[in-house]
Order: sequence, then structure tokens, then C-alpha cells
Amino acid sequence: MKTIQDFARYRASGDAIVMVTCYDAWSARLIEASEIDCILVGDSAAMVMHGHDSTLPATIELMAEHIAAVRRGAPEKLTIGDFPFLAHRQGTPHAVAAAECLMKAGAQAVKIEGVRGHEDVIGSLVEGGVPVMGHLGLTPQSVHQLGGFRVQARDERAAAALLHDARSLQQLGCFAVVLEAVPSPVARTVTEALAIPTIGIGAGPHTSGQVLVLHDLLGLDEGFQPRFVRRYLQGHELIRQALDRYAEDVRTHEFPNDEESYHDTVPAHGRGVATASR
Repeated sequence: MKTIQDFARYRASGDAIVMVTCYDAWSARLIEASEIDCILVGDSAAMVMHGHDSTLPATIELMAEHIAAVRRGAPEKLTIGDFPFLAHRQGTPHAVAAAECLMKAGAQAVKIEGVRGHEDVIGSLVEGGVPVMGHLGLTPQSVHQLGGFRVQARDERAAAALLHDARSLQQLGCFAVVLEAVPSPVARTVTEALAIPTIGIGAGPHTSGQVLVLHDLLGLDEGFQPRFVRRYLQGHELIRQALDRYAEDVRTHEFPNDEESYHDTVPAHGRGVATASR
């Protein structure tokens, strides 16, 4: 099982860190059996799993439920849970309670967007034994302030501010920083300036690692394919074809067949009934 300490070792050795975002037990089981290093349970669950148009509706309770499900599916993978909107902006006691909830649900670390205005919260969490991953660049919880989901740090001044914030996160004790939707040269500069690893998403190839949402890399949403996502499977089409084959087999009475049917009037003890209700 990977640990927080492995992030520092990966950074020192130059080995890439591979992180995937997922939200439930069945997908976590797939990741558990894979070569992926760690799982992020993102507040993007509000969008991917619940159909909202932003991450803002996510709550601590919602995040805790998804984190618990992921840990049940992947108990041997390092799991990082997102702090949802404003959970870190209501003072240190509230943030500590939020971290307690997420970690008792199964998170081994938390991810917090931004740094300015809540430096004390991040510092207090780290001092209290909570591993914190930072998140800079496009911070989806600030989508309205940013004017939408846009690439950040595109000019010299903004790039310098991003570097300053990344150094602040490192000084506060964060073990890694996610860089989202920033130009590749900027991400490279930040990565080279830090001793802690950077995890990129839409930040080019020069970060210490990468993260993608499982649903995106599997191509499960036909209408969503931003520039930074590489699809490793045409999942949407494959699943649609499977559903259509199922529908056809039912309508033509090809399913269920004789082998897929029970014939005993009373099923034998311990057979069939339990799995049939799954």
C-alpha cells in the first residue's frame, strides 16, 4: 500500500505519480486491481455522479459517503478526499471537524483548493496530523469568481502569483500540490521550484504526476472531452451497445435461456437466491 511518504520518494527519484479520481465502490475495485498509485475522491462527484453543473453543491456529508464507498472498494489504495466548497473558510474548528469526518470515513489525506485567506487552517491541519494536498490553478470551487472553467496563469503576473502560492503551500506543510488547467511552461517552472511533488490535470507533461477522472479516461460521457483528457476506452459506446444487445435479447426472448433459469420449485439451500437479488 502506498503512503504519503511515497510522494516524497517519487519526487526525489523522478518516478511519475499516477492518480485517478473515482467516487464509488465498484469503480474503486477496478482501480484496486490496477497499477494506479492513489485515488482522489473529488468534489467533482457533485457533477459526475449527481448531475450538477459545478462542484459547489458537494457537502462534507456527501464527500464522506463517497470516501467510505471508495475505501470499501479499494482498501489498499491511498485515498485522498476533497474538502468541499467553503469547508476551509469557516475557521479552524470547522475545518478540523470536517477533516475528522472525512478521515473517519476513510480518507488518509485531504485536498484543499487555494491558499490565500486560509493559511492558518492549512497549517493547523498539518500540525494536527492531517496530510494536506494543495490545489492551484483552475480551482473549480471558485468557478464564478474565475468566470468559468478557464485556463489560469496565462500571463506573467498570474504565473508569478501561482508560483508564490505553491511555495506558500509547501511552507505550510502540504505534501503535494495539484496544478489544474495551467500552461505547461508554468507548471514546469512551479514543479522545478518545489521540493514537494506536483500533480497535473491539464498542466502538461512536466509535473511530478497526473490525475484524471476515471469516467473521463474511460470515455463514459460522450459529450465531455476537454483537450487535456485522453480517452483510453470508448466506454460510452461499448456500454450503449451492451444495453442494446440486452434489450434485443429480452424482446426476442433470447434472455434468459434455460441455463439462466431456476427449475427447482424450492431452490436448494444456499444456492441462487442470494445472488439473484444483487
